[in-house]
Amino acid sequence: MGRKLYTLKDHLTESLKDPDFKKAWEESEVEYQLSRQIIAARLEKKMTQKELADKADTTQAVISRIERMATNTSVELLKRIASAFDTRLKVSFE
Repeated sequence: MGRKLYTLKDHLTESLKDPDFKKAWEESEVEYQLSRQIIAARLEKKMTQKELADKADTTQAVISRIERMATNTSVELLKRIASAFDTRLKVSFE
């Protein structure tokens, strides 16, 4: 009988038992969702990072950092990105 594979889901489940990791994971949710939405919209529009950057008046490196969750993004830049997608930016508190 073969060994059970240790998956990413297994690792995450185990890691979330650590209170410090769990707190950091939960605090990164907003950045994660923002990144996911930008990547999904860009792919749906069949745009490269460079094309999005040009339309949003920024650089490809900035778009890459946003998608990798490696930067804090201004509301102004998010509005320009939304405009590049021909959409509106919507922000809410829950």
